[in-house]
Amino acid sequence: MATNYKYNRLSKDDAAVLLVDHQAGLLSLVQDFSPDEFRNNILALADAAKYFRLPTILTTSFENGPNGPLMPELKAMFSDAPFIPRPGQINAWDNEDFVKAVKATGRKQLLIAGVVTDVCVAFPALSAVEAGYEVFAVTDASGTFNEAVRHAAWARMESAGVQLMNWFGVCCELHRDWRNDVEGLATIFANHLPAYKNLMTSYQAKK
Repeated sequence: MATNYKYNRLSKDDAAVLLVDHQAGLLSLVQDFSPDEFRNNILALADAAKYFRLPTILTTSFENGPNGPLMPELKAMFSDAPFIPRPGQINAWDNEDFVKAVKATGRKQLLIAGVVTDVCVAFPALSAVEAGYEVFAVTDASGTFNEAVRHAAWARMESAGVQLMNWFGVCCELHRDWRNDVEGLATIFANHLPAYKNLMTSYQAKK
């Protein structure tokens, strides 16, 4: 590691969440996670975005075609968020309305998740890095055809400066200190991690 490295932490005051192409048709392509596990990871990230009050942008690609509609849970959770149904652009960053929505957040840290990892996540992530943003790919809320494709996509993004995180790490880095709100953060963890629910049951029993 370079001696001039600076650990620039995720900040709930400077981060925004981009949920790219979590669409019914595309979800069927994801093979590097089980369907239930992947859905859980997506909704965990969504819950974190709501909990930390992060600006969130939803976008779909060619949803009138085989890619299909956005996950209904995301539409319901972010009914007031910008929603950009792209008519054809594969790279979300090629859509002017999407980029305008990102700029309108005023945030410089972008958490990106989507389907598939090697296209719908990697392309806008690389474009955002080029545009001067600090980009974090949320790996477990993004999926693709298989692990070989996933790792190739991760390597490509990392080489450009994209940081790889999972939703649990995102939550912890944003929260900073348990004393900020034990119950709130633990509720997210318990709702999406069965083992953590057991932990919280034990914690509550001792109170």
